[in-house]
Amino acid sequence: MVKKVTVSTLQKSKDNGEKFSVLTAYDYSTAKYLDEAGIDVILIGDSLAMVALGYETTHSVGVEEMTIFTRAVAKGVERAFVITDMPFLSYHTDIAVAVKNCGEMIKCGANAVKIEGFGDYIVEVVKRLTQSGIPVVSHLGFTPQFINTLGGYKIQGKTEEAAQELLKQAKELQKAGAFAILLEMVPQETAKYITENLEIPTISCGAGKYCTAQVLVSDDVFGKYSDFTPKFARTYADMKSLIVDCAKKFDYDVKNGLFPSDSEVF
Repeated sequence: MVKKVTVSTLQKSKDNGEKFSVLTAYDYSTAKYLDEAGIDVILIGDSLAMVALGYETTHSVGVEEMTIFTRAVAKGVERAFVITDMPFLSYHTDIAVAVKNCGEMIKCGANAVKIEGFGDYIVEVVKRLTQSGIPVVSHLGFTPQFINTLGGYKIQGKTEEAAQELLKQAKELQKAGAFAILLEMVPQETAKYITENLEIPTISCGAGKYCTAQVLVSDDVFGKYSDFTPKFARTYADMKSLIVDCAKKFDYDVKNGLFPSDSEVF
């Protein structure tokens, strides 16, 4: 029987100075392949708004859509720890609503949820979720759901004062019960400083190599999504060309009477 990755597994990585890997998935087969490959954590990111649904920002995806993708991914996973991004305004208006929406993701097969931002209200949400048995990853630094108030895609924590503020926020979220902190678009030195001063794991999304874990959007890793690739992403394949090439071959075979063959008909 496959041994499931848990919150305790991830904390042991931090305690032992080891790393763990995180990739996004939005469908059953991709999740299954990532799980087989040994990826430790699979994130159903709200990035699916762009890469899977064609929206311009993450704001357009909602709870109902996230539950559909969470169910699909969870079905394909045996070993990996599954985290669902909570979409825009799904946890911001009322703590009871936040607990209910996050609980829906757990019912759909997620092992934890990720929520963005900081403030007294967010800290209380993290606390209440943890008390309700819902593990939480907090997300600091550049937070895409707050892009309109941040004024665009800007690196966060660039000064000593800003780094200290991020650490203060991370410690409060840790105290509230968050089992990990995701740092996005933060200078490597800032992320290193935060990681060294937290008890819980940190996950780097463009935050350098000193965090406990690294996360990327799988479509960037596979070379499948070509509209935009962030500086911090590394592309390991060219699935776009592979898909286009296969589709062209199929199109050619159909139009020239080469498909189906005698062995492919009843």
